[in-house]
Amino acid sequence: MVRRTPDGPIELRLTEVEAYDGANDPGSHAYRGRTARNSVMFGQPGHVYVYFTYGMWHCMNLVCGEEGRASAVLLRAGEITEGAELTRERRLSARNDKELAKGPARLATALGVDRSLNGTDACAGPDSPLTVLHGTPTPADQVLNGPRTGVSGPGGVHPWRFWIPNDPTVSPYRPHTPRRRT
Repeated sequence: MVRRTPDGPIELRLTEVEAYDGANDPGSHAYRGRTARNSVMFGQPGHVYVYFTYGMWHCMNLVCGEEGRASAVLLRAGEITEGAELTRERRLSARNDKELAKGPARLATALGVDRSLNGTDACAGPDSPLTVLHGTPTPADQVLNGPRTGVSGPGGVHPWRFWIPNDPTVSPYRPHTPRRRT
């Protein structure tokens, strides 16, 4: 993935993603239908769905299903391969470069992604502020899959988290933990 900024490009090699299947998936933002927040998920594949969570973080998905049927892939983690100096300025708490985009909110922060990029066509090429490139695929037998991080209930059983094992940029798996009300 390439993020073009006024200060220069940032390139990221994806190492971890999670899939979400719209109306068929209780873990999806589109499970209960189209809203102003999730409408990009119902649009053309290759567009970026950015959402704001916990009142402080942005996360980024790529729409991947046919138009009119919501589905997306959450970009959970990656390795910065170019522009690390730009991401370090955004991720001051990262202890090393492997932590710059380790987790979905950290990834979005490292790339300077916020709601202003919601709906961006990531397949539009060099004129787009975000572009997904083909890159060198990791062989399927070198990719693991399992339950999604922090997803509970029926949506938590899907083995739709995919990651490169032993890659230091992959975020740790965390099962859903119900919040205690006080």
